[in-house]
Formats: sequence, structure tokens, C-alpha cells
Amino acid sequence: MKHSTSALAANAIAVAVLGAASLFFVGPIFLVLLNSFKSKLFVINSPFALPAGESFTGLDNYINGIIATGFLSAFGWSFFITVFSVAIIVLFSSMTAWYITRSPHPFCKGLYFAFVFAMIVPFQMVMFPLTKIANLLHLDNPLGILVIYLGFGASQSVFLFSGFVKSVPIAVEEAAVIDGCTPIRAFFSVILPMLVPIAITVAILNAMWIWNDYLLPNLVIGSEYRTIPVAVQYLRGGYGSIDMGYMMAVIIMAVIPIIVFYFVCQKHIIRGVTAGSVKG
Repeated sequence: MKHSTSALAANAIAVAVLGAASLFFVGPIFLVLLNSFKSKLFVINSPFALPAGESFTGLDNYINGIIATGFLSAFGWSFFITVFSVAIIVLFSSMTAWYITRSPHPFCKGLYFAFVFAMIVPFQMVMFPLTKIANLLHLDNPLGILVIYLGFGASQSVFLFSGFVKSVPIAVEEAAVIDGCTPIRAFFSVILPMLVPIAITVAILNAMWIWNDYLLPNLVIGSEYRTIPVAVQYLRGGYGSIDMGYMMAVIIMAVIPIIVFYFVCQKHIIRGVTAGSVKG
């Protein structure tokens, strides 16, 4: 009885702490949503007040924000870059992880540690030479940036895939080869379907990163092909001319797709990361 009471108390404390932490993280999003229905003046003077009366603008901020930022075009470029970047990251990272995990060659082990090391290199260290190289190689366009995202996303993705590949019995591949499969066909027909849980995890993590990324698209493709984060900052205008109502509305429209995507797929993140982290 005493043990049961203490367990209930511990659970209550845990729920209270997690609830407070949730409010801490959700609070800023709710504040942005609140202010997205106010006019510029009321956002600045009374940011914590509920939108009512003359402060309430309805959907005006959303409509004007879409027009001012070219939101539909920015959404299209963000969608294109995110979807195709994630696709090539998942494809090439899974193949790379499978090869370096199965190969006994010392070079592959060194390559694996190179990918692990690349995870700790901050983007700020390489952004200026990267921009120069992207210009020289003509990668400063929506197709070229896919290659750049592959380079930056491969390290963590290969690490996650490698942990999961170790859980796949090699006998499965040997049986496929005996049945007449080439190594490439064995990978796509047998191995890749078994990697679906971790592939979904890798896709979700990279999609959230690429969709919200501002610095790389701004440096590489600039204002010619604006993604949503780049388009949002163009609402700043000159000093003192920023319309916070428009900006709040556009921010809400920018985060809704990735929040919905995350909630739909969050169970796969937990399952994939857990499965990949306890193997090997």
C-alpha cells in the first residue's frame, strides 16, 4: 500500500513537471497565434491581451501576409526542396550505411567515424567556403541545394541507418544472393523494406530541419527562390516599419505543416530511434 502511494505521488509529480515543461514550450507558439489576429499597434502595445474589439483583425493579417511575402511561391519552393532533399538523403544514406556496415574493409570503418565526426562540425565553420564553392559549381539554385543538403544531412542519417542495419540478419542477404539477386537488387528488394522504420525516422528529422532552415537557403539561393523562412524575414522592411501582425500570421502558416507532419509521424520517431540505438 505504501509502495502504491509513493508510486502515485511520483507519477503525479512527473505529470506536473512535464505539464509545466509543455506549457513552457507551447506558450510562445500560442502567443504568436494570439497576436496573429491583432493589428500592428496592438501587437506592440499589448502583446499578452486577447484580440477583441478594434484590436481584432480577423484574417486580414493572413491575407495581407500571404500577399506581402509571396507565401504561395515560397511554400512551393520549401515543399520542393524539403521533399526531394529528404528523398535523396534517405536513399543515399541508407545505401551508404548498408555498405559500410557490411564491408569488413578498414576504410569503411574509417568512413563511418568520419560521418560521426561530421555530426559535431557546426555549420557556421563552413558556411563561407561552402557559399563560394556552391557558386563555383553552380549549385546556387533549387536543384543544387539538394546536393548541399545531402552533404549536411548524410552524417546523422548514416549514423542512424548503420545502427539499424546491424539488427538485420546477414543471412537474409545471403539467401537473396543464393536466389539470384545481385547486391543492388538484394538491397532494394530485401534490405530497404526492412529499413522502413528507421527510414521514416530519418525522413521526419530531416524534413523538420530542412523546412525550418533559414541560413543555408538564404546564403545559397538568396531571394531569387525564397523559401518560407527567407520570405518571412522580408517583412522587416526599414527600421520601425515592420508589421508584426503580418509576421505573426505568416509564422503560424509556416509552422502548421511541419507540426501536423510531426504529430502524424511522431510514433515512428520513437520506434526508429529506439530500434537503431540499441543494436550493435
